[in-house]
Amino acid sequence: MDNKVLVRLYIPKIEEQYDVEIPLDKQIYVIIQLLVKAVNELSGGYYKPSKMPMLYDKITAKAYDVNLTVIESSLRNASEIVLL
Repeated sequence: MDNKVLVRLYIPKIEEQYDVEIPLDKQIYVIIQLLVKAVNELSGGYYKPSKMPMLYDKITAKAYDVNLTVIESSLRNASEIVLL
């Protein structure tokens, strides 16, 4: 079994999207922290949210529970997620 999922990440604040691999064994709040750091680096320091953003399912618009691990959530390969 693969220990990561490949998802499409949308960041409306900077009008960008990225394909990213997310480890299954990390909690969603850790994933958010890692995504913020990665997007900040990829955007040349342009993406600096004033508070910790939330992660949402792009199709249902439901927020992911930050206390769950990725494997416990509905995140799967090809999921589309939004960082707001």
